[in-house]
Amino acid sequence: MLIANDTTYVYNLRYEVIERLIREGYEVAVVCEKQLYVDEIKESGAVFLPATIKRHSKNPFTDLLMIHMFYKVIRKYRPETVLTYNIKPNVYGGLVCEGLHIPYITNITGLGTAVEYPGFIQKITVLLYKIALGKAACVFFQNRENKEFFVKKNIRCKRGRLIPGSGVNLEKYCVLDYPDTKEVHLIFVARILKEKGIDQYLEAAKEIRKKNESVYFHVIGGCDDEHYINILQKENESGNIIYHGLQKNMLEYQKMSSCIVLPSYYPEGMNNVLLESAASGRPIITTSRSGCGEIVEDGVTGFIVKERDTRDLVCKIEKFLAMSYEERKNMGLAGRRKVEREFDREIVVQAYVDEIKRLER
Repeated sequence: MLIANDTTYVYNLRYEVIERLIREGYEVAVVCEKQLYVDEIKESGAVFLPATIKRHSKNPFTDLLMIHMFYKVIRKYRPETVLTYNIKPNVYGGLVCEGLHIPYITNITGLGTAVEYPGFIQKITVLLYKIALGKAACVFFQNRENKEFFVKKNIRCKRGRLIPGSGVNLEKYCVLDYPDTKEVHLIFVARILKEKGIDQYLEAAKEIRKKNESVYFHVIGGCDDEHYINILQKENESGNIIYHGLQKNMLEYQKMSSCIVLPSYYPEGMNNVLLESAASGRPIITTSRSGCGEIVEDGVTGFIVKERDTRDLVCKIEKFLAMSYEERKNMGLAGRRKVEREFDREIVVQAYVDEIKRLER
């Protein structure tokens, strides 16, 4: 059984795990919120069990209902192993599995701002992690900083493994022809959150567009923070950006993109947009933040910018704009070679198969 936030997440990042397990002869059930790609998940041969996952809720009553829901579905199906992803499925799914004596494997997909920053919520979440993950068969970490956080907070687990994020499907994300046009298209793809660096991106767009109208700044993603809906509409109307909202199919945007820009200071696991962009042969401009910085070789596959620093972001974008077509293209190809070496999704899939097989011995 696989428990995560929603079907979009499962399809985009865990589909290959499901496929491989089914090929290995396992029956797989997916428990999560219904969003996109439900039919695709069912077509894989997996059973889809819709659930209500209130990932942003801070209401204890709502969370108790979530725990009860996990308890009912796990007790009913009695899976041999449960794979959990995202904070609430990790914590509440882990607690239920522990209570029902069912082996579970947890993936720390990023800390989230509530866990990273000191305060009451961090204390509560750390306590829940200590209870929920103590008996996990294995805890996968997507970057060293997350693993070190768990050590620092004395969150112990029986077995921990570092994996290269969710990896990237190198067949699905093949090298795209690099656009040879006078116009340069820079693309920001993320949930629209302050910590993803959207403010710095909008400020950089405004400044650079004043000097160079052949550079287009695109924004793709849904607004987790409603505060940004009016801001994006205003910037779109002014011509500083082109806002596309949430998009299911990113291929056409990847084809036209000259570079992916993500000045994030969010506590990432391993940023999948950057992995997919590098696999497609696109340079990336991002911060050295864990989950972003590991994907970039500064000056080789893209550029590293300082966190929350609009001036540095403008500087690095202008440095990229000064490069020739061949230099930009070669930078993208260097990024492809890097993900082939270090971030192939098959590495992650095999890690799951190995841990599940280990439980059977």
